[in-house]
Amino acid sequence: MARLREALADVPDETPIHIGVADGPGDFEGYGEYVLVDAEPVEMEGHGDPGTPEVRFTLFADALAGAYHLDVD
Repeated sequence: MARLREALADVPDETPIHIGVADGPGDFEGYGEYVLVDAEPVEMEGHGDPGTPEVRFTLFADALAGAYHLDVD
């Protein structure tokens, strides 16, 4: 996470941030292109004390406009 913070330190707030999502493990040749749309703390089920929530900072990404494709099997 430190590398991400460092990389974004001087990026203006209005700059769109694109995220490349691998089509499979380690397969970035045909990656899907997504845009960061939100980032906020999210409460998750804790791994330590049962019933104790854990707060994680979560990045939310969505497909670029017009880039959605149907999941076909």
